[in-house]
Amino acid sequence: MSQEDKVLLRIKDLRTSFRIDGQYYAAVDGVDLEIYKDEVFAIVGESGCGKTAMALSLVRLHNTNYTRMEGEILFGGQDILSLRLPALNKVRGKDIGFIFQDPLSALNPLHKVGKQLEETLLYHTTLTKKERKQRALELLADVGMVNPNLTYNQYPHELSGGMRQRAMIAIAISAKPELLIADEPTTALDVTIQSQILDLIRDLKKEIKSSIILITHDLGVVAEMADRVAVMYGGQVVETAPVNEIFANPKHPYTRSLLNSIPQTTELQGDRLHTIHGTVPDLRSMPRTGCRFSLRTPWMPPNAHEAEPTYHKVGPEHFVLCTCYKTFEFAPSFKEEEKI
Repeated sequence: MSQEDKVLLRIKDLRTSFRIDGQYYAAVDGVDLEIYKDEVFAIVGESGCGKTAMALSLVRLHNTNYTRMEGEILFGGQDILSLRLPALNKVRGKDIGFIFQDPLSALNPLHKVGKQLEETLLYHTTLTKKERKQRALELLADVGMVNPNLTYNQYPHELSGGMRQRAMIAIAISAKPELLIADEPTTALDVTIQSQILDLIRDLKKEIKSSIILITHDLGVVAEMADRVAVMYGGQVVETAPVNEIFANPKHPYTRSLLNSIPQTTELQGDRLHTIHGTVPDLRSMPRTGCRFSLRTPWMPPNAHEAEPTYHKVGPEHFVLCTCYKTFEFAPSFKEEEKI
């Protein structure tokens, strides 16, 4: 299979801007990515780095009254950003499924779970009413509901957090989409349920043979689930690489800082945990030129960064934004950092 044939989704120069006080500020700024067929592609970064904004852009779920999107999102030979609403609605749910971060707010509180499952089947399949109910029960069983008949007749508020997430997954996979977007699918769940949901997503991927875009800030989940990884910061992708490469040979200072922030045995024995200096700037104060992470590495000389950062290939399918990766040093000691 050629490189072109294995690409399922291609994102070109995507910019998603939100209107704040009459001006537009880019939450996603010039993103270029390719998602391959039958892979799990993880997007990681701190809260506020643009992960969810980009995920919602892929199916145009932003409020158009306050959002402006530019660029191209090429899927199945068509640009999602240029589709009219009727054509877009045929893609949503059928070709691209979405698992939302908070199933309680994503599910309709006024309708039973079974009805919400059947809505997707009604719109995207030719099944009869009887067949839709049977398929809905099968889907609930597939996602691990102990009593599908009971769950079918329950409202979202009657389910636990884990059960709501399973119901959301059942809706997302009901039409067997080619691409499944999972936005922080385990954030609000306890550790045991998190593991069950990740196992479920992995098993369903094999069953329906779809690609998955996994949005997360949990590097442990990335190591367990992903084939390739994109690291986002300040609305930009600062590094992309195969998952093993990103853990073994991280290049960008932000990627290295994220990995270094994971608690290690020596740190648990008394050393202080590494922290990333400062916080993610809000959209109105985000620098539009230079390396955006430079604000959080004040000990690095200005000439370590490119005025207009470009991507550098540092290995097979391994790309890094800005030359600062060549001279990066971790934060100075805590006492020295207090003086900066």
